[in-house]
Amino acid sequence: MTAPLSLLTLLLLAVGVSADAFAVAVGKGLGMPRLRAGDALRLAVAFGLAQAVMPLIGYVLGAQLARYVMSVDHWVVFVLLGAIGLTMLHQAWRGNDDEKDQPGEISHRQLLVLSVATSIDALAVGIGFAFLDVNLLGAVSLIGVTTFGLTLLGVVVGHRAGARFRRPAEAAGGLVLIGIGTRILLSHLGVL
Repeated sequence: MTAPLSLLTLLLLAVGVSADAFAVAVGKGLGMPRLRAGDALRLAVAFGLAQAVMPLIGYVLGAQLARYVMSVDHWVVFVLLGAIGLTMLHQAWRGNDDEKDQPGEISHRQLLVLSVATSIDALAVGIGFAFLDVNLLGAVSLIGVTTFGLTLLGVVVGHRAGARFRRPAEAAGGLVLIGIGTRILLSHLGVL
């Protein structure tokens, strides 16, 4: 088992997995001719809940596998976070041209699809949590609250500033996740 994750590491992890929620929120903000607080709040609550629930599901899945992979747990975390981070960097680099943000109210179906889509990486993080010394309730709460706040911020940024922050946010989130995975691996190997 690795050393407990620090609050700073958990906060960086929360920001990292919240990056795609932020990016989608920026896109939704861009599509709002008028900034609607109700839509922004619905998006933030849905994304925050999804980002908090998915690591719990991942943790349960990871705990089922723990006895089989305990000797390589640090590699599992490194690969999961690295893969998520690289995917986010790739998406930031190529953009997402097929995403069409349309003005108007966000439907319940669209809210559900976006919530699940933006929280898949949190599921993988939860699997990694099963192999780490982490306060699960504290970690998922921090991820949910961070996502809630960044989603609200993303809607406002998108509405006011345009799309220029979307790709940098995705890239920064990817780099943070890769950095955390590398730190966990190096710590386990005794380098840090």
